Amino acid sequence: MNPEALSAALLAVIAPLAEARRPGAAEGLSAADLVLDRPKNREHGDWASNAALKLAKGIGANPREFAAEIAAGLAEVDGIAEVEVAGPGFINIRLDAAAAGALAKTIVDAGSAFGTNTSRADEVINLEFVSANPTGPIHLGGTRWAAVGDSLARILASQGAAVTREYYFNDHGAQIDRFARSLVAAHEGLPTPEDGYGGGYIVDIARRVALAYEGDIDALDADAKQEAFRALGVGFMFDEIKKSLHDFGVDFDVYFHENDLHESGAVERAVKRLDELGHIFEDDGAVWLRSTTFGDDRDRVVIRSNGTPAYISGDLAYYLDKRERGFNRCIIMLGADHHGYVQRLMAMCAAFGDEPGVNLQILIGQMVNLVKDGQPMRMSKRAGTVVTLEDLVEIVGKDAARYALVRSSTDSNLDVDLDVLQKRTNDNPVFYVQYAHARTHNVARNAANSGVDRSEFAPELLSHETESALLGALQEFPRIVAYAAEVREPHRIARYLEELAGLYHRWYDNCRVIPLGDNPVEPVHRTRLWLNDATGQVLRNGLDLLGVGAPERM
Repeated sequence: MNPEALSAALLAVIAPLAEARRPGAAEGLSAADLVLDRPKNREHGDWASNAALKLAKGIGANPREFAAEIAAGLAEVDGIAEVEVAGPGFINIRLDAAAAGALAKTIVDAGSAFGTNTSRADEVINLEFVSANPTGPIHLGGTRWAAVGDSLARILASQGAAVTREYYFNDHGAQIDRFARSLVAAHEGLPTPEDGYGGGYIVDIARRVALAYEGDIDALDADAKQEAFRALGVGFMFDEIKKSLHDFGVDFDVYFHENDLHESGAVERAVKRLDELGHIFEDDGAVWLRSTTFGDDRDRVVIRSNGTPAYISGDLAYYLDKRERGFNRCIIMLGADHHGYVQRLMAMCAAFGDEPGVNLQILIGQMVNLVKDGQPMRMSKRAGTVVTLEDLVEIVGKDAARYALVRSSTDSNLDVDLDVLQKRTNDNPVFYVQYAHARTHNVARNAANSGVDRSEFAPELLSHETESALLGALQEFPRIVAYAAEVREPHRIARYLEELAGLYHRWYDNCRVIPLGDNPVEPVHRTRLWLNDATGQVLRNGLDLLGVGAPERM
């Protein structure tokens, strides 16, 4: 019996009881209103409900007495073994072994679809993440967003949302000019400009530009030479960024060029739209957005008095462009140093007539530190000043890197211990989960060699306490994925997988799939193979949502 069926049974019991006490009380009540939770202590049952506490006041009932009436009704439902009332009116429900065990076959039959649904089919999401300037390799902050953003895209898509991964390509402004000057200096053998970029990658890119330029690049005057290094250098750098991301398992659907906003008239269109809405004014020759109307701490200059666009002009144009492309959810993932932008971006959203937090959502990620031998790692072999995506992958591999960056909340700073991630022990969380998955395949291989197959399924035989605990965790997977999508937190899936792996390992130690010695294969062995394979499927589905491999052998 899954949570949906149990909620429906709970509604069928509660509705007539509520109506009998107060006519019309059950009108509009749905199964979704009757929340089921897993008790923290499994001795209290498989599921718990606070429905009696929630509804009692509205129908003039004593919560505990109402809970007792509900419990009596639930006790008559097929698949429910026991119902008890606890405290002021909590209802604890225990399923019979067959009802609980049936889940194993459900999971195996569903395969990769288990945990998916269409609840977010009305959401057309533009998910913008990484968006690092094409002035150098991706640093660890961007690497964290690459792992988290791609995982979030997978999770949202699994719940029915239409997700477009987008990279905002900053090819306009002062940083690009400094990058070009740095390339020219490297080509000419001069020191790095004081505000420029250093590191071996600058020398590499400068050399590639000189080789690729058609003609004598040194014959150009200073401005033309800088433009040549800018145009070719940015392209080479961005190609490297895209390759690094691809090798990390992250590919984008759209690469949006900032420069296009300024050349296409998008800024002018955004200002015109806001002016029509009454939120633009002029003062001292400049064009302003009256963003204080929408909670910003001050109004913002959009077009300076000299006619040049201010930084926010690109934000206005880009947001409007996304909405005009049909996205009803625009999610932007920003680094910790952008925290001050949130208020003005939300004000911008409201100025366009949209709902902040719905049409525009902003996620802020904190810093990442690599630790080796108990000390912070700060220098890259190639970038010189920061540790990069390539450095991390080279040290621990793609799977360990992605998992380590996703398994913690982005709200907190993250210390990644490289020594732990290189271990093939249970201390390494990605190894722990992947090993559990590999073990399910090893069990299945050994079962096949011993004549154990899935030709029989008797769920009532899955009665060992470790089987009850494992089934309880497997049942939680769809809810965990749905909640991770709702709160935009992929780390919840990683932590769930670690818990599931632990329960599987304990089950493995207590329940045999293969009979001992020459003993015959019995229904319990075949049924346990279903549970083994169901666990492997859920581990595989969860790891796939995180973009992490699920090896069959380790």
